[in-house]
Amino acid sequence: MSSNTNAPAESSTPAKALSDAELDRLLNREASAIQRELEVDRILSAFKLNPYDILDLETSAKADDIKKKYRQLSLFIHPDKCSHERAPDAFDVLKKAESELSDTGKREELDAAINQARSILLKGLSLPTSTPDDHPKLKGLTPPFKAQLRQKSKDLLIEEELRRRRAVKMNLANEGFEARKKEEEVTAKKRKAEDDAKWEETREQRVGSWRTFTNTSKKKKKEKAAVLG
Repeated sequence: MSSNTNAPAESSTPAKALSDAELDRLLNREASAIQRELEVDRILSAFKLNPYDILDLETSAKADDIKKKYRQLSLFIHPDKCSHERAPDAFDVLKKAESELSDTGKREELDAAINQARSILLKGLSLPTSTPDDHPKLKGLTPPFKAQLRQKSKDLLIEEELRRRRAVKMNLANEGFEARKKEEEVTAKKRKAEDDAKWEETREQRVGSWRTFTNTSKKKKKEKAAVLG
């Protein structure tokens, strides 16, 4: 009698192959994640004194363009959607840039610096300051005119920021000097008030001493007169 032991056959369920549509969605998600991280790096490496660079906008951008671009980028790199560890930092930088371009005064100062840089470059090329960007003489330059303008604007903005910081430092120093001067005046007045108070406190004592001295002198004179008389 033969015993026939049949081992249970191993059943393996083959992995379900991804459909083309599912594969496309997966690749798109990964590509989007990479793009988000690259955008975070771009924002963080942008020149911080030029909000146009941070938002990747032209200086001709209108207020609506600024708001629209900010909304697009802020949603794209939002820390809730982007795994980059510095996404929160980039988000803050983005918000600050949008705030500065939305401030009329700050934007005018920024535009003035960029226009000054443009004028310097055009004068260096013996061109009028009204020369448009598509002028033939501005094409084929090395480095390109746009790159030169960005660098010159950067230089001027850095100079302006250094002047601003020096002014702030000087104001703080002056405020410190004035504060010390005022403190010294207050201390001097306080000391004088204390001296006056002490003088008043010892007034009766001084008057009593003077009266005693006067009476003693008179008594001595009387005694001397009596001896001589």
